Amino acid sequence: MHFAPSSTLQPWVRYRGVRSRDVLALEGHSAEVFACAWSPAGLVLASGSGDSTARIWRISDRSNSTSAINRLASMHVLRHFEARSKEKRKGVLTLDWNFDGTLLATGSHAGVTRIWHASGEMKSILMKHDGPIFSVKWNKKGDCVLTGGFDRSGVVWDINTNKLIQQFDFHSGSILDVDWRTNRTFATGSTDTLIYVCKIGESQPVKRISGHKDQVNCVKWDPSCMLLASCSDDTTAKIWRMEQHMPVHDFKDHDKEVYTITWSPTGPATNNPNKKLLLASASLDSTVKLWDVSSGGLFGSLNGHRDAVYCLAFSPNGEYLATGSEDRLMNIWSVKDGMIVKTYFCKGSVSQVCWNKEGNKIAYGTRKNSVCISDFRM
Repeated sequence: MHFAPSSTLQPWVRYRGVRSRDVLALEGHSAEVFACAWSPAGLVLASGSGDSTARIWRISDRSNSTSAINRLASMHVLRHFEARSKEKRKGVLTLDWNFDGTLLATGSHAGVTRIWHASGEMKSILMKHDGPIFSVKWNKKGDCVLTGGFDRSGVVWDINTNKLIQQFDFHSGSILDVDWRTNRTFATGSTDTLIYVCKIGESQPVKRISGHKDQVNCVKWDPSCMLLASCSDDTTAKIWRMEQHMPVHDFKDHDKEVYTITWSPTGPATNNPNKKLLLASASLDSTVKLWDVSSGGLFGSLNGHRDAVYCLAFSPNGEYLATGSEDRLMNIWSVKDGMIVKTYFCKGSVSQVCWNKEGNKIAYGTRKNSVCISDFRM
């Protein structure tokens, strides 16, 4: 569904090291923004919210314009309920673009996966979960979607036929995150403290990974897909190899739960092969840690937030790291020296942050219903 675009220069966003005209506030959501992601196909941003909608925002690249309103070209509302039905409205918790940005997958609190064309038209509705979907991911080929949720199941769908390929029921607790390794294998992390590596067509896990002492919040394969990182409420982040039972590295410097992790786009199998591979971890202890994967040592600790850090993302060149926190700050850090280069003071706590593929725009969502886009230049 297409609506007239709405955007403003947001009066409640303040900046350090940022010109106010470089920030575009996208208005429309009426509840917390849980997720946002740039399309691989240009200046198109998707966001998911507790208002039972996802939105696709198309941004015009008028970098010389002083008016933010002129930079929002169009917006599509992707409704996750029938307007005339008695279906209870529930939030869109997770979303993911396919490899070429032609299709968007969304997962809802109601347990429904939907596939949308980039135009905003719905392609299919996929129903199997009995409860909220916490993670949805496309495989690299773009023919399968993987979902994990509250009902302890991992589900793989064939998007060409809209048919269920396989359901994986190995966990005894909710699946909080999933991540593909190849077009056929993937990892799942759960509240049961375990990680499973699974393969389509196999009735048993390829690998069972134990070692965490509390729920596993996030699992991520490194760019080469040789290393798997995980983080947990047990205050640790760990790195695993498929051929080893014990973690390669066990990072224990956080004082509270580790909420999320991300790999740097550097090192082998990246566009920045000569730069050091790092793992970043964000914690409820208000810090972000950068870990040197080759040595297993602490590369640096980023201590500029005053409350829990919920999200983080490296710039495509690996030189900067964006972080968002309960303290309503979104910071941009120099990875080289650990200094804050830009700070955004937002209306609500920052729940999600992401860079576009060129690395010149950053999008971030907040728990006060807002989505903002900032131009980034140094």
